[in-house]
Amino acid sequence: MSAPLRPRPAAPSRAAVSAGGAPAGAPLVFPRVLTVGVIGAGRVGAVLGAALAAAGHRVVAASGVSGATKARIALLLPDARNRSATSVARAATDLLLIAVPDDTLAGVVAGLAETGALHPGQVVAHTSGAHGLGVLAPAAAVGACPLALHPAMTFTGTPDDLGRLAGISYGVTAPAELRPLAARLAVDLGGVPEWVAEADRPLYHAALAHGANHLVTLVNEAADRLRDAGVGQPEKVLAPLLRAALENALRLGDDALTGPVSRGDAGTVRRHLERLAATAPESVAPYLALARRTADRAIAAGRLRPADAESLLDVLSGTHRKVVA
Repeated sequence: MSAPLRPRPAAPSRAAVSAGGAPAGAPLVFPRVLTVGVIGAGRVGAVLGAALAAAGHRVVAASGVSGATKARIALLLPDARNRSATSVARAATDLLLIAVPDDTLAGVVAGLAETGALHPGQVVAHTSGAHGLGVLAPAAAVGACPLALHPAMTFTGTPDDLGRLAGISYGVTAPAELRPLAARLAVDLGGVPEWVAEADRPLYHAALAHGANHLVTLVNEAADRLRDAGVGQPEKVLAPLLRAALENALRLGDDALTGPVSRGDAGTVRRHLERLAATAPESVAPYLALARRTADRAIAAGRLRPADAESLLDVLSGTHRKVVA
């Protein structure tokens, strides 16, 4: 159920009216049911569009040219017409959701503004974690309302994703007058808003990418090394271990550290590195980087005494010179 919005403010003087038609800084008022368009109906855009439709909003148009995108629109947004990006922007009278890659976002927004596809009072929201409101400056310049709304979740672009939206956080950056709507949208999408300052967007996104994207790489590295060791189904070995490690880390922080680095077992770490250098030299550098950072955190948390860490740090430093040289 959508969160209630505040009553419409009294009509202000023309000079005090913001882009959305309300006094500067005052909450803007929008219809209960929003008319929505999605530019970039990929894994994220199609799923969020489907979630908005499930919440009762009218998703009338979506853009996509690839076969996979057209299939997603047909499956997840059956009531939306597949149109060009410009046509989608014009059809999205209340909310335009732009879900395109980070590096193309600025060009898309600028192009829509230049062609006159955007209009005053229309909310133009993007789903990029790395960008804030600055990338939406061309939209704001023509009177649209800028909003950064990033779901802290990984997507497959299938109906299964809809079930994963419950309770997730949305990294939101919004002008003060748009915060009530931003909070309402997060709730309609099944989540909660996490307010992120404009200057902090890159750090916010770096944290998520470091935690989620690099986790996938780390898990696959571990699976590959298990295969090298003759384990036929590494996922069965890793699944219970990694689930427990993740749950413990989220609950206990650095107190969840276990293993040879946290114990200062320099001999074990040396043997790891020697075998990795012989079997999978491409894994040596990431192992070293993570082992050093793990040692730093273990020492800072009091899990590893500095005196016990000396031999370990010598191994990490010396082996790095020998393997990389």
